[in-house]
Amino acid sequence: MKTSNKRLIANNKKARHDYFIEDTYEAGIELVGTEVKSLRQGNCSIKQAFIKIKNNQVEIYGMHINPYEKGNIFNKDPLRIRRLLLHRAEINKIVGKINEKGYTLVPLEVYFKGSLVKVAVGLAKGKKLVDKRKDIQKKDLQREASRDFKLKLR
Repeated sequence: MKTSNKRLIANNKKARHDYFIEDTYEAGIELVGTEVKSLRQGNCSIKQAFIKIKNNQVEIYGMHINPYEKGNIFNKDPLRIRRLLLHRAEINKIVGKINEKGYTLVPLEVYFKGSLVKVAVGLAKGKKLVDKRKDIQKKDLQREASRDFKLKLR
């Protein structure tokens, strides 16, 4: 069995803070050559990115890929709309969920899987302020418990 070597390029920490992630999908992304070269250098940001479905095509908006330094005329717009590649059945399932109240698609991370660039897409439901506070409180308690545990081991 083949093991996948996954190399992280960009991570969207804010998405897990702002949303309950119900389901995740792995999508390919349609890129040009200089964008891939720029991604190999780690020049990508998905902090402001969001995903929409138009005409049964999944597209990511606001994903910033810095222009490749040696790409000159072949460089594309860093914020251009890029198409995500998913199976038709997955798109139909996602559309059905999004039509329910409160669901949205958020990009979670961009990574290399072998030589291919993949985007982890999360089907998410928005958190209320109270939920965010509970998560922060839970993280603080875990941090204190691990700190106490380390002190006891010494």
